[in-house]
Amino acid sequence: MTLNQLNSLSEQEAFAQLETCCVSKTWISKMVGSRPFSSEEILIKKAASIWYNLCNIEDFKEAFTGHPKIGAVESLQQKFAHTKDWANNEQAKVAEATMETIEALAKANQQYEDKFGYIFIVSASGKSADEMLAIVNTRLHHQTEDEIYVAMNEQHKITVIRLAKLIEGLPEKTNLSSHLTTHALDTSVGVPASHMLITLKGLRDNQWKPMSVGITNNDGRIADVLPPGRLLIPGIYTMTFNTAHYYKNKNQNGFYPEVSIQFEVTDSSHYHIPLLINPFGYSTYRGS
Repeated sequence: MTLNQLNSLSEQEAFAQLETCCVSKTWISKMVGSRPFSSEEILIKKAASIWYNLCNIEDFKEAFTGHPKIGAVESLQQKFAHTKDWANNEQAKVAEATMETIEALAKANQQYEDKFGYIFIVSASGKSADEMLAIVNTRLHHQTEDEIYVAMNEQHKITVIRLAKLIEGLPEKTNLSSHLTTHALDTSVGVPASHMLITLKGLRDNQWKPMSVGITNNDGRIADVLPPGRLLIPGIYTMTFNTAHYYKNKNQNGFYPEVSIQFEVTDSSHYHIPLLINPFGYSTYRGS
């Protein structure tokens, strides 16, 4: 479907198409009412603006009901039949996991739902079951009032991924990069520090509030710390690299169990926070 076709649909038809991306009725209705979109970039900006400024916690929770539990194959075939192919692709790496990991992930998923009252939401594209297990176990430590905002960021990442699948040519016609990215390099061996857990927090009312939890890919990067269109407000933030988890996976001992880098956001330009790490030291700089 092209953007012009989406603009030309009836309200009912447009609602049905956008529902495949996010099932929050508030988000869908306001997106339908915002047409026509003059460009793909405006579509992405409006999608984020509505989600972050016009939707509330109940809208977020409603959106979460549009997803199967991670690895819940049976629900893909039933309740989520209209998006099962997309969900299957997004969770593709779960099928490659060992039974031990799948069972641990199922247990953590249930613990998460019991604690927070909704299923574990993560943008699963490209992530292995082991990586998702590490992420959910980290997020289980969050306070209830904080975790909802981490989950809603993940929801919007999924929404944008699905908008890119829905609208023909969207990835080529707009900027889908995150306002904030990161890269970790293991200087002791000269390779990217892959599979390193990273948490982003913002300083609010003199308290650090979690915003995103991710894990570096094979290139040592996290390209989607934030969803496209999500701009950090000016302020102080910290990115914490879980180096203990990283070295444990490599059967090594490191002197620093974690590295936290504080930085200030002042505008909408791209921010890149790199980490150069070895077992006995680390450094950082303002990346580009």
